Amino acid sequence: MLQSPEHKYTPAAAPAPSYTPVKSTSPMDQANIGRSLVIKGDVTGAESLFIDGRVEGTIHFPENRVTIGRNGNVTASIVAKEVVIMGKVQGNVECSDRLDIRNEGLLSGDVITHRISVEEGAILKGGVEVRHSEKKEQPAQNQQHGQQQNQVKAAEAAKTMAAAAGAGAGTQAFGATAGKA
Repeated sequence: MLQSPEHKYTPAAAPAPSYTPVKSTSPMDQANIGRSLVIKGDVTGAESLFIDGRVEGTIHFPENRVTIGRNGNVTASIVAKEVVIMGKVQGNVECSDRLDIRNEGLLSGDVITHRISVEEGAILKGGVEVRHSEKKEQPAQNQQHGQQQNQVKAAEAAKTMAAAAGAGAGTQAFGATAGKA
């Protein structure tokens, strides 16, 4: 019993996989600069960065964490939300949140941050400026304080006007009386 080619089994064509890349917002996402990498120039990004190699230039991650690993050697100015130093950094560091220098870390440069942590055994050579983290609240407080001052000034002005009006009315009345006498 031979079958004709018409009845031959043909599998249905498998649908082509439709792959849509998904942007991951996991806090564990980070870029890595490995031990053998050397980068000279500007490094910027919108994710966290882990440096275990060598970087020379500038590092700009204002909304994320920059971590310098134990093998990391950085000669750069760093601007980041958070900086963790376990290796060596030579350059200025500016953090919008905090700086953490671990026990084997070395930072030689000036620091501007809101919070700082230096573990025993860590080395920090340079100036440190710790700023208030209430900067966002200060304009609102200043505005409220300004409104209160304006209200006090308005009340004082009203009292002064009332006193002047009362004194002026008394003078006019007195003057009118004096004029008739």
